[in-house]
Amino acid sequence: QVQLVESGGGLVQAGGSLRLSCAASGRTFSSYAMGWFRQAPGQEREFVAAISWNGDNTYYADSVKGRFTISRDNAKNTVYLQMNNLKPEDTAVYYCAAYGRTKGKVTAIHEYDYWGQGTQVTVSS
Repeated sequence: QVQLVESGGGLVQAGGSLRLSCAASGRTFSSYAMGWFRQAPGQEREFVAAISWNGDNTYYADSVKGRFTISRDNAKNTVYLQMNNLKPEDTAVYYCAAYGRTKGKVTAIHEYDYWGQGTQVTVSS
């Protein structure tokens, strides 16, 4: 069992930056790939970024590539999402999730095992 708690969301002007954190409980955090997803009002939850268990591999949605950076610190059981040059269309609730499969697609929302409660990010124009 893994429990995830996101933090770091808030209100920021377009062009600004935020850093989201996701703290995980449990000793097995380092065995999970981790992902960030987001859901805007009236829209489906979508993939944002993912990172392999050891941090060697990262994956990004085209919409955030070059602006967002995912990282992790296994010693602190925490995964981060650094978001730069934010745009109004980045406004959403952001969720972190833990991926326990050895094979599959880290972009596939239905393949994640555990989810946090989400943190709101609002970007004003």
